[in-house]
Amino acid sequence: MSLRARLAAATAPLALFLIAPATSFAITVNENYHPQDEFKLDKWIPIKVGPLDLSITKAVLYLWIATALTIWTMVYVARRMQERPNRVQTAVEAAYDLTFNQITRSNMSTQMSVKWFPVIGALFLFIWFSNIIGYIPLPTNSAEPFHIGGLEIPSFALYAATANIAVPLALTVFVWFAYHIEGIRSKGFVGYFKSWIPTGVEGAARVPIFAIEVISHFVRLISLSVRLFANLLAGHLLILFMAGGLGILLGSAALNIITVPVAVVFFLFEVGLIASLQAFIFAILAAIYLGGATSEAH
Repeated sequence: MSLRARLAAATAPLALFLIAPATSFAITVNENYHPQDEFKLDKWIPIKVGPLDLSITKAVLYLWIATALTIWTMVYVARRMQERPNRVQTAVEAAYDLTFNQITRSNMSTQMSVKWFPVIGALFLFIWFSNIIGYIPLPTNSAEPFHIGGLEIPSFALYAATANIAVPLALTVFVWFAYHIEGIRSKGFVGYFKSWIPTGVEGAARVPIFAIEVISHFVRLISLSVRLFANLLAGHLLILFMAGGLGILLGSAALNIITVPVAVVFFLFEVGLIASLQAFIFAILAAIYLGGATSEAH
């Protein structure tokens, strides 16, 4: 037998070993499964006023819940402050120190911090509640209801209003206009825009520097909103896929043995870190923009 024939005979079992898994475990994609439907907003109560669509959807429900929790927290804190702090007040004081001293006061003047602390604090709480309740299963999936005693009840699902770009963008637009208005009030219309050029820049260099500053202010509309939106959306998609979505998509329930523990890790990571971190980042950037618009130096 020639050397070539011997090599072919020796490598034949290895070739079969490599080819067999590809033929035996061919992946079939379930084209009927559409994970993006988890973020579809069905109109529960259609409301249309002229060109405005004010329909009630699950996103509106989550916003109502976050708003109610924010108002309740602030009212509760105002009524329960005591000379001898209890456990609730201790936690509240820690939150107060974070939102006032670390976020607001450290990024703007004393006068501005007193004026804007209620807004920054409410903004932080609203985003934090919106993020946290997004990891609590609620009966909001009207596309796949179940029946109890003749009642049609939506199935439980995870959803976050901040995972819808419209919500972070609306909050960003509010912050964007707020800091420009405060800057104009503080320095005057012309003086505010002059302050966009750093001290020491003279001559023709002022033109491109000013143009870059204009672009940077408009980019903030994208960066501030997309950061919050993308992090929440990505986290929910990872949990959705790892908790069983990937197994359904690929038609292999055996994958859940591996992916479900990963989903639990992702869930704990999102709840324990990302939800609070994104609220903190949004609030502190809002404070930085307000403080920067009214500060004396660029």
